[in-house]
Amino acid sequence: MVNPAARPVYEIRIRGVLGGTFLGAFPALRGVAQGGDTVLTGELADQAALHGVLSQIESLGLELIALHQVSPPTRSPRAADERHEASAQPATEIAAGRRTGHLR
Repeated sequence: MVNPAARPVYEIRIRGVLGGTFLGAFPALRGVAQGGDTVLTGELADQAALHGVLSQIESLGLELIALHQVSPPTRSPRAADERHEASAQPATEIAAGRRTGHLR
């Protein structure tokens, strides 16, 4: 389970230095000029928000150079325990199936 308060942080590199008007199209992101390009950085709520930003880049005719998730959302300790329990279950069933010859 993803911690609802933790959102992934993305770094999106666009060719060229964007002015204030273009940067205004991405209110959830911070824009910084780096080596003739613009790097937009910020938290995005989910995949839909990421796709929305990518769609906006395309609709403005900007050139996407790179996209990196620089900070994954953290998972709660309980979710880690649940994943461990879930992954242990199929292994037990497979082992039991081999012993009884009922492996499908």
